[in-house]
Amino acid sequence: MRRVVVTGLGAITPLGVAGIRRTWQRLLAGHCGIVNILDRDERIAQLPCRIAAVVPMGKKVDGGWDPSEWLAPGVGFSISRIIGGADDRRMALFSQYAIAAAEEALGDAGLLGNMSEEQKDMAGVCIGSGIGSLDDVYNTSVTYEKGGYKKVSPLFVPRLLINMAAGHITMKHGFRGPNHAASTACTTGAHALGDASRFILHSDATIMLAGGSESCIHPLSLSGFCRAKSLCTAHNSTPHLSSRPFDSLRSGFVMGEGAGVVVLEELKHAKARGARIYAELKGYGLSGDAHHMTAPPEDGAGAERAMRAALRNAGVEPRRVGYINAHATSTVLGDRAENRAIKSVMLGQGGVERAGLVNISSTKGAVGHLLGAAGVVEAIFSILAVKENVLPPTLNLDHPGDPPEEFDCNYVPKAAQEKDVDVALTNSFGFGGTNASLCFAKYE
Repeated sequence: MRRVVVTGLGAITPLGVAGIRRTWQRLLAGHCGIVNILDRDERIAQLPCRIAAVVPMGKKVDGGWDPSEWLAPGVGFSISRIIGGADDRRMALFSQYAIAAAEEALGDAGLLGNMSEEQKDMAGVCIGSGIGSLDDVYNTSVTYEKGGYKKVSPLFVPRLLINMAAGHITMKHGFRGPNHAASTACTTGAHALGDASRFILHSDATIMLAGGSESCIHPLSLSGFCRAKSLCTAHNSTPHLSSRPFDSLRSGFVMGEGAGVVVLEELKHAKARGARIYAELKGYGLSGDAHHMTAPPEDGAGAERAMRAALRNAGVEPRRVGYINAHATSTVLGDRAENRAIKSVMLGQGGVERAGLVNISSTKGAVGHLLGAAGVVEAIFSILAVKENVLPPTLNLDHPGDPPEEFDCNYVPKAAQEKDVDVALTNSFGFGGTNASLCFAKYE
């Protein structure tokens, strides 16, 4: 039977650029990438929420984002060759982030510029986004209203399409296997990894670049989430305290941006080339709430079904799970429902004896909610937890609760913890009631 392992990691996050190590080390040290964004757009000052988790600008060597270090002219969608222009014109920002994260992941896996034509025939890409290029939608709508048809750029549609992140990566690296994109709101990144693993299991590919990317921090998106009463508005002057997963004072999520890409590889192929193996992707579970557009059922039944499916698919009993990276976005209803779901799985048949033995954290306290990229970035944190036997912290967790008697697990408050982790679960849930859970294990 074919097995799927992780051999490369790449991420562009609010904690840094140029290698997953920077983000991971800053995460473990308790740093936070959430900042005030009044200087990005004067319209932000009119909104109830004026904070976000943004990718820092600057040179790569300093952990910042400079598109000129990642992008080059002459590569990309064919229509752009007719009108000319550099990659940063042809590609929306979410595609740019994906290009950079993919390059990091390939380099980490020892595959960058080091693949045969035969390997490229069986190498594919599965990268999605929750919203894509909202900037292009907004700006082109305004331009069209003012100037009409002739003011619309021929690059409008190619920049807009969510699958173009994957498309650009296939063209840049010559990968001729599956070219796929998921778009399932905040579950996108997790679905992309799970779907990609099945392409390998079913022999459609030997190597898959899988992940998600998001860059939609804009007054319009912030306005929409504010009107839905989803965002935290209580910490505009203290942004580092705003995202508070599982805390009794949590009041909403914080929007983030970035990208994550994982190199998934068929085990025999990885071993044959002497690849470093981070972990094995053993299980993938999906479910639907069939309940509400934005709110989960109070008992977290959909989340529970996804986790149980991932464990069943992996052939792993709950008691073996040493760490769970929770979706927990810092909303009152969502964190409570997921906590109930996790306890139902972990304290049920085949589980642990008491809640205090259940190790859970939400890394959204440090990087905010990356929407379509959240699932893959959090999967990367889970993979590293398995590889390095350390639990990343939940920041701003002063008083677990609401109600406090239900929140009696180990939520890794404020500081990382060393812990043997043979198996980890990571959860992602999205608007529309879509759920996914991934199960990673030490490679044996």
